[in-house]
Amino acid sequence: MEYSVLMTVYVKDNPEYLRRSILSMLNQTVLTNDFVIVKDGPVGSELQDVIDYFEKRHQGLFRQISLKENVGLGLALNEGLKACKNELVARMDADDISLPTRCEKQLKEFELDNELDIVGCYAEEFIGDQQNVVCTRKVPTTHEEILKFAKLRDPFNHPTVMYKKSKVLLCGGYNNLRKNQDTDLWIRMLMYGCKAKNINQSLLLFRFDDDTYKRRKNWLNSKLLIKVRYNAYKMGFNSFLDLIKIAGAQILIYIMPISFQKWFYQKYLRSN
Repeated sequence: MEYSVLMTVYVKDNPEYLRRSILSMLNQTVLTNDFVIVKDGPVGSELQDVIDYFEKRHQGLFRQISLKENVGLGLALNEGLKACKNELVARMDADDISLPTRCEKQLKEFELDNELDIVGCYAEEFIGDQQNVVCTRKVPTTHEEILKFAKLRDPFNHPTVMYKKSKVLLCGGYNNLRKNQDTDLWIRMLMYGCKAKNINQSLLLFRFDDDTYKRRKNWLNSKLLIKVRYNAYKMGFNSFLDLIKIAGAQILIYIMPISFQKWFYQKYLRSN
């Protein structure tokens, strides 16, 4: 089975992290034949040099899509998704690292069950050096567990997913949201009846540091997540009680110090 890789890059990305991320996808045991990189606005010479380096050494594999201005992750992914030539698309972020068998194992799941539309997996968080793994980000594995889990929390680690392009587009693609585009997409895909699975194995290393907490502690992030969940409530996906729980947790995270966010995240959202 053939698959595309979809990645976005923007000016604040780290060139060395990008290099490692791309390299991890080129070291897959089953290599892609279509690597789409969307430049979400001008990216600067250092990032461009990294992309050009790989493009020159893998003639015909990479395709660059240049957006004139930064439009945000969701709209940038939509542009890249439309350009992907394969039905199966592997998402990849510009600072994470996929383990060598990630795509092979995801492709195998699609082969075993052609009704699957989304396949994700566990991810391991690391700080600094990729050998410094601090925890595993576990997610539900079966479709039924994913549906239940999604009422309150994201059922996928976004940069780990491989999905069917046609189903994502059928559900409207990513909405024009500056944050939580993935949460919104998963809800709509599950409501459309898309079948999902997560592999109960860590196949991606997720970069994590104190700045991650700072990025999450802002009102825009909290407000948009509450909005996404309110829309899901109006569509009948989650209950009013679910909405209250989510809104309460987001407000707490916003108003409490970062030390509380760390405690909450480590106690309730991580698997050590």
